[in-house]
Amino acid sequence: MNPLLMAEAIRVTFFARKGLLGSVPVPALDGVSLKVGEGETVAVVGESGSGKTTLARVCLRLLSPTSGQVRFGGVDITRLGQAELGWFRRRAQGIFQDPFSSLDPYMTVFDAVAEPLIVHGERGVKHRAEMVYQALEEVGLAPTAELSRKYPHQLSGGQRQRAAAARALILRPELIIADEPVSLLDASSRAEILYLFRKLQRQRGLAFLYITHDLSTARHFSDRIAVMRQGRVVETGPTGEVIAHSSHPYTRALLQAVPQPDPANRFRERRVSF
Repeated sequence: MNPLLMAEAIRVTFFARKGLLGSVPVPALDGVSLKVGEGETVAVVGESGSGKTTLARVCLRLLSPTSGQVRFGGVDITRLGQAELGWFRRRAQGIFQDPFSSLDPYMTVFDAVAEPLIVHGERGVKHRAEMVYQALEEVGLAPTAELSRKYPHQLSGGQRQRAAAARALILRPELIIADEPVSLLDASSRAEILYLFRKLQRQRGLAFLYITHDLSTARHFSDRIAVMRQGRVVETGPTGEVIAHSSHPYTRALLQAVPQPDPANRFRERRVSF
Protein backbone atom coordinates (compact mmCIF):
# COMPACT_ATOMS: atom_id res chain seq x y z
CA MET A 1 0.00 0.00 0.00
CA ASN A 2 1.49 3.34 -1.06
CA PRO A 3 1.78 5.91 1.75
CA LEU A 4 -0.43 8.92 1.05
CA LEU A 5 0.42 10.87 4.21
CA MET A 6 3.64 10.55 6.17
CA ALA A 7 4.47 12.42 9.36
CA GLU A 8 8.06 11.91 10.47
CA ALA A 9 9.51 12.83 13.89
CA ILE A 10 6.98 15.64 14.42
CA ARG A 11 7.64 17.91 17.36
CA VAL A 12 5.44 20.82 18.40
CA THR A 13 6.27 23.07 21.32
CA PHE A 14 4.02 25.81 22.62
CA PHE A 15 5.03 28.52 25.07
CA ALA A 16 2.96 29.41 28.13
CA ARG A 17 3.36 32.67 30.02
CA LYS A 18 5.24 32.57 33.28
CA GLY A 19 5.36 35.66 35.39
CA LEU A 20 5.17 39.09 33.85
CA LEU A 21 7.53 38.70 30.90
CA GLY A 22 8.69 35.11 31.03
CA SER A 23 7.51 31.99 29.25
CA VAL A 24 7.94 28.26 29.66
CA PRO A 25 8.01 25.66 26.83
CA VAL A 26 5.15 23.16 26.77
CA PRO A 27 5.77 20.16 24.46
CA ALA A 28 2.58 19.02 22.69
CA LEU A 29 4.13 16.47 20.30
CA ASP A 30 7.43 14.75 20.94
CA GLY A 31 8.80 12.92 17.90
CA VAL A 32 5.55 11.50 16.48
CA SER A 33 5.79 9.45 13.28
CA LEU A 34 2.75 8.16 11.44
CA LYS A 35 1.71 7.11 7.94
CA VAL A 36 -1.64 6.63 6.22
CA GLY A 37 -1.86 4.55 3.07
CA GLU A 38 -4.15 5.12 0.10
CA GLY A 39 -7.69 4.02 1.01
CA GLU A 40 -6.63 3.14 4.57
CA THR A 41 -8.16 4.20 7.88
CA VAL A 42 -5.74 4.90 10.72
CA ALA A 43 -7.17 5.74 14.14
CA VAL A 44 -5.19 7.90 16.56
CA VAL A 45 -6.46 7.10 20.05
CA GLY A 46 -5.73 8.74 23.37
CA GLU A 47 -7.18 10.76 26.22
CA SER A 48 -7.67 14.52 26.20
CA GLY A 49 -4.33 16.33 26.17
CA SER A 50 -2.43 13.49 24.54
CA GLY A 51 -1.69 15.55 21.41
CA LYS A 52 -4.20 14.00 18.99
CA THR A 53 -5.74 17.26 17.78
CA THR A 54 -2.35 18.95 17.50
CA LEU A 55 -1.23 16.08 15.26
CA ALA A 56 -4.37 16.47 13.12
CA ARG A 57 -3.74 20.20 12.73
CA VAL A 58 -0.13 19.59 11.71
CA CYS A 59 -1.17 16.97 9.14
CA LEU A 60 -3.71 19.42 7.69
CA ARG A 61 -1.05 22.15 7.71
CA LEU A 62 -3.21 24.33 9.91
CA LEU A 63 -0.22 24.37 12.24
CA SER A 64 3.48 24.25 11.41
CA PRO A 65 5.59 21.81 13.43
CA THR A 66 8.55 22.97 15.47
CA SER A 67 10.57 20.23 13.77
CA GLY A 68 9.96 17.14 11.69
CA GLN A 69 8.46 16.61 8.26
CA VAL A 70 5.01 16.07 6.74
CA ARG A 71 4.82 14.54 3.27
CA PHE A 72 1.68 14.16 1.18
CA GLY A 73 1.81 12.08 -1.98
CA GLY A 74 5.60 12.14 -1.68
CA VAL A 75 5.77 15.96 -1.57
CA ASP A 76 7.20 17.71 1.49
CA ILE A 77 4.53 20.21 2.59
CA THR A 78 6.08 21.07 5.95
CA ARG A 79 7.32 24.55 5.10
CA LEU A 80 5.12 25.48 2.15
CA GLY A 81 3.34 28.80 2.43
CA GLN A 82 -0.43 29.05 2.30
CA ALA A 83 -0.33 30.29 -1.30
CA GLU A 84 1.57 27.12 -2.29
CA LEU A 85 -0.86 24.74 -0.59
CA GLY A 86 -3.84 25.13 -2.95
CA TRP A 87 -3.37 21.68 -4.51
CA PHE A 88 -3.05 20.11 -1.05
CA ARG A 89 -6.26 21.79 0.19
CA ARG A 90 -8.16 20.09 -2.64
CA ARG A 91 -6.70 16.68 -1.87
CA ALA A 92 -6.95 16.70 1.94
CA GLN A 93 -9.88 17.95 3.99
CA GLY A 94 -10.87 18.02 7.67
CA ILE A 95 -14.06 17.20 9.55
CA PHE A 96 -14.05 18.55 13.08
CA GLN A 97 -15.61 17.72 16.42
CA ASP A 98 -18.21 20.47 16.63
CA PRO A 99 -20.01 21.09 13.33
CA PHE A 100 -21.88 24.02 14.84
CA SER A 101 -18.63 25.95 15.31
CA SER A 102 -17.10 24.81 12.01
CA LEU A 103 -20.13 25.93 9.96
CA ASP A 104 -20.70 29.67 9.53
CA PRO A 105 -23.96 30.47 11.40
CA TYR A 106 -24.76 33.21 8.85
CA MET A 107 -24.52 30.91 5.82
CA THR A 108 -27.15 28.45 4.65
CA VAL A 109 -26.16 24.82 4.21
CA PHE A 110 -26.08 25.37 0.44
CA ASP A 111 -23.71 28.34 0.70
CA ALA A 112 -21.46 26.59 3.25
CA VAL A 113 -21.07 23.51 1.06
CA ALA A 114 -20.55 25.63 -2.08
CA GLU A 115 -17.86 27.83 -0.48
CA PRO A 116 -14.89 25.48 -1.17
CA LEU A 117 -15.87 25.38 -4.86
CA ILE A 118 -15.82 29.17 -5.04
CA VAL A 119 -12.48 29.38 -3.21
CA HIS A 120 -10.94 26.90 -5.65
CA GLY A 121 -12.21 28.68 -8.75
CA GLU A 122 -15.46 26.93 -9.75
CA ARG A 123 -17.33 29.89 -11.24
CA GLY A 124 -20.14 28.12 -13.07
CA VAL A 125 -23.23 28.77 -10.95
CA LYS A 126 -25.30 25.95 -12.44
CA HIS A 127 -22.51 23.38 -12.22
CA ARG A 128 -21.74 24.50 -8.67
CA ALA A 129 -25.37 23.99 -7.63
CA GLU A 130 -25.41 20.52 -9.18
CA MET A 131 -22.27 19.57 -7.26
CA VAL A 132 -23.70 20.88 -3.97
CA TYR A 133 -26.94 18.93 -4.30
CA GLN A 134 -25.04 15.81 -5.31
CA ALA A 135 -22.78 16.11 -2.25
CA LEU A 136 -25.75 16.59 0.06
CA GLU A 137 -27.47 13.54 -1.41
CA GLU A 138 -24.30 11.46 -1.00
CA VAL A 139 -24.14 12.20 2.72
CA GLY A 140 -27.85 11.45 3.15
CA LEU A 141 -29.00 14.95 4.06
CA ALA A 142 -32.61 14.68 2.94
CA PRO A 143 -34.90 16.25 1.89
CA THR A 144 -32.01 17.92 0.12
CA ALA A 145 -33.76 20.93 -1.40
CA GLU A 146 -35.43 21.87 1.89
CA LEU A 147 -32.44 21.35 4.19
CA SER A 148 -30.03 23.15 1.85
CA ARG A 149 -31.92 26.39 2.57
CA LYS A 150 -31.62 26.05 6.36
CA TYR A 151 -29.03 27.55 8.69
CA PRO A 152 -26.89 25.45 11.06
CA HIS A 153 -28.97 26.28 14.15
CA GLN A 154 -32.03 24.82 12.39
CA LEU A 155 -30.42 21.38 12.02
CA SER A 156 -29.88 18.53 14.45
CA GLY A 157 -26.36 17.56 15.49
CA GLY A 158 -26.31 14.63 13.08
CA GLN A 159 -27.59 16.79 10.22
CA ARG A 160 -24.93 19.44 10.90
CA GLN A 161 -22.20 16.82 10.83
CA ARG A 162 -23.55 15.50 7.51
CA ALA A 163 -23.45 19.05 6.12
CA ALA A 164 -19.85 19.40 7.33
CA ALA A 165 -19.02 16.09 5.66
CA ALA A 166 -20.60 17.27 2.39
CA ARG A 167 -18.46 20.42 2.47
CA ALA A 168 -15.31 18.35 3.06
CA LEU A 169 -16.16 15.86 0.31
CA ILE A 170 -17.29 18.25 -2.41
CA LEU A 171 -13.72 18.79 -3.68
CA ARG A 172 -13.27 15.02 -4.10
CA PRO A 173 -10.31 14.76 -1.69
CA GLU A 174 -8.14 11.67 -1.26
CA LEU A 175 -7.70 12.08 2.50
CA ILE A 176 -10.13 13.03 5.26
CA ILE A 177 -8.76 13.94 8.67
CA ALA A 178 -11.68 13.51 11.07
CA ASP A 179 -11.05 14.96 14.53
CA GLU A 180 -13.52 13.45 17.02
CA PRO A 181 -16.31 13.71 14.40
CA VAL A 182 -18.92 11.77 16.40
CA SER A 183 -18.06 12.52 20.03
CA LEU A 184 -20.85 15.12 20.42
CA LEU A 185 -23.53 12.91 18.85
CA ASP A 186 -25.87 10.39 20.45
CA ALA A 187 -25.27 6.67 19.94
CA SER A 188 -27.62 6.23 16.98
CA SER A 189 -26.31 9.29 15.12
CA ARG A 190 -22.74 8.19 15.88
CA ALA A 191 -23.31 4.83 14.21
CA GLU A 192 -25.00 6.47 11.20
CA ILE A 193 -22.11 8.90 10.61
CA LEU A 194 -19.45 6.18 10.88
CA TYR A 195 -21.45 3.95 8.54
CA LEU A 196 -21.66 6.89 6.11
CA PHE A 197 -17.88 7.39 6.28
CA ARG A 198 -17.29 3.70 5.60
CA LYS A 199 -19.69 3.72 2.63
CA LEU A 200 -18.06 6.82 1.11
CA GLN A 201 -14.64 5.32 1.68
CA ARG A 202 -15.55 2.22 -0.30
CA GLN A 203 -17.15 4.24 -3.09
CA ARG A 204 -14.31 6.75 -3.47
CA GLY A 205 -11.24 4.96 -2.13
CA LEU A 206 -10.82 7.62 0.57
CA ALA A 207 -8.12 7.46 3.24
CA PHE A 208 -9.06 8.49 6.79
CA LEU A 209 -7.02 9.70 9.72
CA TYR A 210 -9.56 9.19 12.49
CA ILE A 211 -8.84 11.06 15.73
CA THR A 212 -10.75 9.72 18.72
CA HIS A 213 -10.66 8.93 22.43
CA ASP A 214 -13.14 6.09 21.88
CA LEU A 215 -11.51 2.71 21.31
CA SER A 216 -14.88 1.07 20.64
CA THR A 217 -15.47 3.13 17.47
CA ALA A 218 -11.82 2.85 16.46
CA ARG A 219 -12.14 -0.93 16.70
CA HIS A 220 -14.94 -1.02 14.13
CA PHE A 221 -13.81 1.78 11.82
CA SER A 222 -10.02 1.55 11.50
CA ASP A 223 -7.48 -0.71 9.82
CA ARG A 224 -4.62 0.38 12.08
CA ILE A 225 -4.42 2.09 15.47
CA ALA A 226 -1.82 4.44 16.92
CA VAL A 227 -2.14 5.00 20.68
CA MET A 228 -0.91 8.38 21.93
CA ARG A 229 0.05 9.42 25.44
CA GLN A 230 1.63 12.72 26.47
CA GLY A 231 2.59 13.69 22.93
CA ARG A 232 4.11 10.35 21.93
CA VAL A 233 2.90 7.25 20.10
CA VAL A 234 3.28 4.44 22.64
CA GLU A 235 1.83 1.62 20.53
CA THR A 236 0.80 1.07 16.95
CA GLY A 237 -0.28 -1.81 14.76
CA PRO A 238 -3.21 -3.49 13.01
CA THR A 239 -6.44 -2.81 14.89
CA GLY A 240 -7.26 -6.43 15.71
CA GLU A 241 -3.76 -7.10 16.99
CA VAL A 242 -3.61 -4.00 19.19
CA ILE A 243 -7.05 -4.73 20.66
CA ALA A 244 -6.43 -8.42 21.29
CA HIS A 245 -2.75 -8.35 22.25
CA SER A 246 -1.91 -4.85 23.45
CA SER A 247 1.67 -4.61 24.69
CA HIS A 248 1.61 -1.23 26.46
CA PRO A 249 -0.03 -0.79 29.89
CA TYR A 250 -1.60 2.50 28.78
CA THR A 251 -3.38 0.76 25.89
CA ARG A 252 -4.63 -1.92 28.29
CA ALA A 253 -5.91 0.80 30.62
CA LEU A 254 -7.84 2.42 27.74
CA LEU A 255 -9.34 -0.94 26.82
CA GLN A 256 -10.42 -1.55 30.41
CA ALA A 257 -12.16 1.84 30.43
CA VAL A 258 -14.42 0.90 27.51
CA PRO A 259 -17.94 0.25 28.91
CA GLN A 260 -19.09 -3.34 28.47
CA PRO A 261 -22.85 -3.87 28.00
CA ASP A 262 -24.21 -6.23 30.63
CA PRO A 263 -28.01 -6.70 30.79
CA ALA A 264 -27.63 -8.21 34.26
CA ASN A 265 -26.75 -4.75 35.60
CA ARG A 266 -30.40 -3.74 35.56
CA PHE A 267 -31.15 -6.25 38.31
CA ARG A 268 -28.27 -5.32 40.58
CA GLU A 269 -28.85 -3.17 43.63
CA ARG A 270 -27.31 0.27 43.36
CA ARG A 271 -26.02 1.94 46.46
CA VAL A 272 -26.32 5.69 46.44
CA SER A 273 -24.57 7.87 48.98
CA PHE A 274 -24.68 11.63 49.34
